[in-house]
Amino acid sequence: MTLQEHEKDMTHRSFFFGPSELKSIRKHIPPYLQKCSDFEVMASFLWRSRTIALQLDPDEVVRLSVMINVRGKQGLKVPSGYYGNAFAYPTAISKAGLLCQSPLGYAFELVRRLKTQMSEEYIKSAADLMVLNGRPHYTTVWSFLIADVTRVGLGDFDFGWGKAVYGGPIGAPPCTSFHVSGFKNSHGEEGILVPILLPLAIMNRFQQELLSNGIQYPRKIAPKL
Repeated sequence: MTLQEHEKDMTHRSFFFGPSELKSIRKHIPPYLQKCSDFEVMASFLWRSRTIALQLDPDEVVRLSVMINVRGKQGLKVPSGYYGNAFAYPTAISKAGLLCQSPLGYAFELVRRLKTQMSEEYIKSAADLMVLNGRPHYTTVWSFLIADVTRVGLGDFDFGWGKAVYGGPIGAPPCTSFHVSGFKNSHGEEGILVPILLPLAIMNRFQQELLSNGIQYPRKIAPKL
């Protein structure tokens, strides 16, 4: 049964990643890979944890797509004044069993490899594919699409009613997750909030997997004021 077939049983929870949580995850990253971004650490950790919670057949193919902004990429000149979408989402692929049974470093190296795909040739090839095939939709079968919107500044907008309570995407499908900044936990630590949507039973297993790695499901989260 796919996640889409669980539509009536879906539940939403948001998980907070502050300094202590990131430190806990980084302990599972090999020393030679420690020079990495928090996004790479979180993306690989969330993908692996989510796949474990799904309890798939070991031979099932799972995918992680990362939405990456192409602005500023070498050889790609987005015209001045263009404010439309300019992104691509290269995909990492693995057998579910291999991803779940391997150390976190395995998932991490797959995530890091995505950045090397974002060449001028890759972007132009992706654009050609969309033109020739009528903008085909990416597969959602055991796929996890993740995006980092922590630098967009959505929480800083003021429309005249004061500081924003929340700034981030809404209405995303269950295979999508976003990193949203500007939040504090009950101890006053600033960090990143990750909204997750999953069927209840799978969500409980996902939460337990995070708990076993030192990641709590916070009941009290406040926007940074």
